Amino acid sequence: MIVPFSYSLRNLWTRRLTTVLTASGMALVVFVFASILMLAEGLQKTLVETGSYDNAIVIRKASASEVQSGIERKQASIVETDPEIAIAGDGKPLVAKEMVVLIGLPKRGSNKQSNVVIRGITDRSLMLRPQIKLIEGRMPTPGSAEVMAGLSIAKRFNGGNMGETLRFGMREWRIVGIFDAGNTGFTSEIWGDVDQLMQAFRRPVYSSVTFKLRDSSRFGEVKRRIEGDPRLTLEAKRETKYYLEQSEVMAKFLRILGISLTVIFSLGAIIGAMITMYTAVATRVGEIGTLRALGFQRTSILTAFLMESLLLGLAGGLAGLFFSSFLQLITISTLNFQTFSELAFSFTLTPGIILRALAFALIMGFVGGVLPAVRAAHMNIVDALRSG
Repeated sequence: MIVPFSYSLRNLWTRRLTTVLTASGMALVVFVFASILMLAEGLQKTLVETGSYDNAIVIRKASASEVQSGIERKQASIVETDPEIAIAGDGKPLVAKEMVVLIGLPKRGSNKQSNVVIRGITDRSLMLRPQIKLIEGRMPTPGSAEVMAGLSIAKRFNGGNMGETLRFGMREWRIVGIFDAGNTGFTSEIWGDVDQLMQAFRRPVYSSVTFKLRDSSRFGEVKRRIEGDPRLTLEAKRETKYYLEQSEVMAKFLRILGISLTVIFSLGAIIGAMITMYTAVATRVGEIGTLRALGFQRTSILTAFLMESLLLGLAGGLAGLFFSSFLQLITISTLNFQTFSELAFSFTLTPGIILRALAFALIMGFVGGVLPAVRAAHMNIVDALRSG
């Protein structure tokens, strides 16, 4: 005979205070677990969405990022002539030879210095990234000391807003435009004319060459051609893969940190659930004896108490996910370990994280409840009735 599901639910409701306290402990653990996963997911999503699958980026071989890369003008010109590069409406190839450097800027409020990416662009750069929208001001005039800033830079850094002035590369640079790059890493960058910036930073080489593929499926052929050319010491990657690699180190660090914290906290939550279930067994000895006398099998008693513990875990999991979902409203910034620059991104909750958090909560409930359930199932009927 199977103990009804309503029996487990009713027992949790009868012990409301204990149920709430135990579920709250589990909710806290799930909150931490989900938050760290959302943090890593948000970072990875931001960087992956920075790139486009149809674009290819070329950097110096063995360079971890554009910041460490250097491409001579002659090499960039060879890449620019690749026949697989798409042609724009004006008949010119959709290719941008760009320079990337880091500068330190003080943050608003704290004046704490943080690294920011300065990207030297061409008139093709925006065509390659249609997700970027100019929301205020205008584009920098080629050949002038003008730049435009990403929305995150305008909000978070001194001198980064419209009409303000920044000093770097021994020159004053006026912000003439603010652009919104959506949920991408470009929103944490400052863009200006590539020739002016290369002159200011005394950089004779480009950092990268990015181009749109005429036929995306022929990327492998382009890659082989560029990497096999003896005149070039370069490697080509799909833009999406390049930015995914940029997030791997940081995302891995966040996940390890999150799992470590969660394991520590979950021990406390499991012990809490175990105490709750042992208490439930101790206070219901007579009830357990009655159930056994009525013909309920040991497995039915075991299942009923395990069900209670799993429901505790489920309640904690749902509560933890509910509160962690509000973190999506927050935008934070951190140092990208790959480029050592400031990167703003948001917490991201995905169906995969929801499933993992609920599974984790149920595992806590199961581990916390299995021993008390076994104890309840193995009670002697006569002893239980006598004790009750």
